[in-house]
Amino acid sequence: MPGWHTRSMKKRAVLSIAVCLAAVSACQASPGEKIEPGQPIPAAQRQAAPDLEGASLDGARLRLADYRGKVVVLNGWASWCGPCRAEAPELTAAQKHLAAKGVQFFGLNTDADSASGRAFQKEHGLPYPSLADPGGKHVLKFPRETVPLTGIPFTLVIDRSGHIAAVNPGTITEREVTDMVTPLIGGRTASR
Repeated sequence: MPGWHTRSMKKRAVLSIAVCLAAVSACQASPGEKIEPGQPIPAAQRQAAPDLEGASLDGARLRLADYRGKVVVLNGWASWCGPCRAEAPELTAAQKHLAAKGVQFFGLNTDADSASGRAFQKEHGLPYPSLADPGGKHVLKFPRETVPLTGIPFTLVIDRSGHIAAVNPGTITEREVTDMVTPLIGGRTASR
């Protein structure tokens, strides 16, 4: 039954996409609230990032809170996403020059299976860990107005105290990442 396997894989892929889109659409901003892409969120208005924890694409334990004290660039992506493929070299370049300044990159992979995510990581040489999120459960943990309705890719910058400091829906360039983190790498954020 060679057709059975293909149909089964297609059904799983469609189900995974539907779950991820439902998860992201549940996170849309409330009426009247507006996310200014790439612009810093004032410290007093920042919301805590959820403590994401689980298996990385390589099977190791990965926890966002382990990077507290660093500025974190969190990027949501999937291997089947064309814009994610386009931004991968930009994120890799940004990570290479920002790592020495205490910036940690962290991926959130929404592929239905880790093998696809691992293949993407290898193909694009992503030098940072990615948390597997096949059902979108980690995406749902973010405050509604912080994860863009547009879906993936999206990039969030989390300040040293673990609060969401900037949001960029859609693809991002190395320059945009640098511009988003520069205000945060010079010092600590206001205490909470």
